[in-house]
Amino acid sequence: MDERDWMILQTLYHKKNITKAAQHLFISQPALTNRLQQLEKVFGVQIVNRGRRGVQFTPQGEYLAGCAEDMILTIQKMKENVLNMEGNVAGTIRLGVSNFFTDYKLPNLLKLFKEQYPKIEFKVTTGFSSHVTQLITNQNVHIGFVKGDYNWKGQKRLLFEENICIASKEEIDIRNLPQQPRIDYHTDSQLKASIDGWWSENFTAPPLVNIEVDKADTCKKMVLNGLGYAILPSMILNDVEDLYKIMIKMKNGKPIIRKTWMFYHEDALKLSIVKAFIDFIENTDLENSV
Repeated sequence: MDERDWMILQTLYHKKNITKAAQHLFISQPALTNRLQQLEKVFGVQIVNRGRRGVQFTPQGEYLAGCAEDMILTIQKMKENVLNMEGNVAGTIRLGVSNFFTDYKLPNLLKLFKEQYPKIEFKVTTGFSSHVTQLITNQNVHIGFVKGDYNWKGQKRLLFEENICIASKEEIDIRNLPQQPRIDYHTDSQLKASIDGWWSENFTAPPLVNIEVDKADTCKKMVLNGLGYAILPSMILNDVEDLYKIMIKMKNGKPIIRKTWMFYHEDALKLSIVKAFIDFIENTDLENSV
């Protein structure tokens, strides 16, 4: 079996549909089906059952699909180590990135880094910071960019801090928030807990949440259209001037601060591509970069 075979198993396991898996892999459906049949001959077992609802993996197929994740990662690491032996800054760097960092910082950073090192490619996995922390803990990525304070025992660098703000199209009296329409968005549990704690300190009534959206950027656009107020990290508001903003503080006077960190393993610095990227990040003004 080669890397492509493991990729077929991994993709088919996630897609549960031969047509969708073939499209994702940019191969024809007959080619994927033929290769799957060849794999079943190699192992002497049936890997999937085909039905109207897609494909269902047999117990043996479930085991092989689980092995596929490990095998692909092992092959990637082998390639990285071989390229590293030549002393070239080349290969694929694997990044785990929080959703906010992906939307507002990552594209320009990757562009600038690739201008310096054109032989570099990127594999980026995005999600909530809790998921990214798990990825870096399991060494599924070289570097993780997370927001919030997580229990991480490896190497880390504080990249920037930001305040949490109430944002509204019109001036708003903070004492009247429970009666004002609020727009919420899906965020990580740490930030939600901080905002809920602040609310409990200041109000006895629950917030009047009229709109819930999936992303902070969508939430900001709702606020800009006068549909309600929102509680957002300050950095997402830097590119707009016509919003009324109030930095929220706990009753002890301390503002709610959200930190963004870069996590990585010490051993990862042995790879020239990882060291080059970490050096690049540490020498970039991330707080003011777009």
